[in-house]
Amino acid sequence: MREFAKPGLWLGIWVFGWLLCIVLSMITPPNIEIDISNGDKIGHFLAYGVLAAWAVMIFRQKRGWWLSAFALVCLGIILEFAQGYFTNTRMMDWRDALADTIGVGLGLCASLMPRQDFLLRLDRKFFQIQ
Repeated sequence: MREFAKPGLWLGIWVFGWLLCIVLSMITPPNIEIDISNGDKIGHFLAYGVLAAWAVMIFRQKRGWWLSAFALVCLGIILEFAQGYFTNTRMMDWRDALADTIGVGLGLCASLMPRQDFLLRLDRKFFQIQ
């Protein structure tokens, strides 16, 4: 991990994001009255993109980024199977897993940004005396 003053905070937020993603994928989908064809794919794309970008911001080394990306892609695939086999209110959809994977890819692009240390800067601003 990067040299955070509060590493548990940033890692905890990331883990909470994973748990939220799992829970929201397995519960009965909320009734959202916005009629966008395949609109749930946008949610998949954004959620997994944010989780991958967060990994880039909390882990210092590329190995951590790639392991996180691999784990997120696996999570998306596993959740699709779980929806198909363990729920009556969800269905397995390979396009959701594809949207998850594309989101992870985009999130990894945060590593190319000059501000990939955004969380570290935020941590230093709020938790370290300069």
